[in-house]
Formats: sequence, C-alpha cells, structure tokens
Amino acid sequence: MFFFALTFRKKNVHYEPMKVENITLSYGNKTALRDVSIDIKPGEFIFVIWYSGSGKTSLIRSMIWDLKPSAWHIFLDNGSGLYTNKSDSFLSHHRRSIWVIFQDYKLLESKKVYENVAFAMEVCGYKDRDIRKKVSEALEQVWLLFKKDKYIKELSWWEKQRVAIARALVHSPKIIIWDEPTGNLDPDTAEEVMDIFDELNREGMTVIMATHDKEIVNKYKKRVIAFKDKKIFSDTKNGNYCL
Repeated sequence: MFFFALTFRKKNVHYEPMKVENITLSYGNKTALRDVSIDIKPGEFIFVIWYSGSGKTSLIRSMIWDLKPSAWHIFLDNGSGLYTNKSDSFLSHHRRSIWVIFQDYKLLESKKVYENVAFAMEVCGYKDRDIRKKVSEALEQVWLLFKKDKYIKELSWWEKQRVAIARALVHSPKIIIWDEPTGNLDPDTAEEVMDIFDELNREGMTVIMATHDKEIVNKYKKRVIAFKDKKIFSDTKNGNYCL
C-alpha cells in the first residue's frame, strides 16, 4: 500500500505527515521497489542516497503520482482514494504541492529567464497579475531578477539551476524534491545551492535531495535514507554518507 496523508499549507492548521507504507512497484517481471516504507514529517530535510538501479527514480515518480498505482493504492488524509473519481484539475493541484527538479531542468533554451518561469505558471492557469508578482519574487529569491531578460542559453550551469528553483517556487510547493542538485557544480557553488535550500527549509518547506555527493551529505548532517537492492538499507537522523 502507498499511503499519503497530505494537507495544504494554511495558517493555524496541523499538517499530517506523508507516509509511504510497504510499497512494492513492478514493471512486468522487473521489480523497481520492494516493501518500502517512509514517514516524512513536515519541514524535514532529507538526503536520499542509492546504488544504481535501487529504485530512486521510481520512488520520485510515484511521489508525484507520475506512476499510477496498480497493485497498491494511494489515499488522501480524508480516507478517499487519490485516483477514485478525481478530476484532472484535482490531480494537477495535488501535483503542484510536490515539485521535482530533475537533472536536466527541462528549461526552454529559446526563451528568456522570465519567460521560462512565467510559462510554468501559464500552463497551470494562473492569472496574469499573479504571474507578474510571483515570477519577480521568485527570481529575486534566487538572485536572478537582474538577468530576467537573458536567454537560457546565455546562462551558466549554476544560473540555469536557479531558474529551475525559481520555477518551483512560484507554485509555493509544500515539498521540493531535487534529483542530483550538485552533480555538475564546483564545491563553492554547491554550497550556494545548499544555502538556498537551507533557507527554504527554515521557512518550513520539506526538502528531499537525491544525491551522490558524499561531501555535502557528511557536512550538513540531515536525515539520510539509503537505498540498496530496491529497498531501504538505512534511515538515520543526522546521518553520514553510508554507501
């Protein structure tokens, strides 16, 4: 079973934790995840580390409902099934509460910085006045407002990462998941990434980072969940890189 107890960010409301319970996920005869259970409290910062082929991508896809369940189920905190009589707009609203930044960022190279971030809101049906306000706020938060009229192809790798972060922030997600955030960065720039996400975490956002960066994991002493052979090998608070 895959169980989500998920509520949206409101003042003076108690937020239930997210729970993944005993999930086993298979593609035909190939098992991607085997008996995985995770309890994630609101506002946690978690590093996810893994051996190749241990099911990390499948876990991320299932957390944003990109993989529709077959032999297991997803339930909301009111007890209703996520895929039971739910409209596309309902599912889209839920997906925006968990934002994933993938390794390739999926930016539009032919568009400018501002246009890339605005596009992420336009396709979700936001009003023009909300787009103007939130895009400027998000770009300022990642120190890129002064480059809003630059084309993506003119940016450095680190600047492209910040555009990807801004595109996530405009949706005010409850959870951000980032796949390999520091893989292409030098140590100083990697620390700048961590500074941004440390600040977001202090503001109450749940942050999950899938990474192979041993130095970052050992330095920041967050919760570390390690995958091996398609299941959880270790789950440690204030942990170190253990693979």
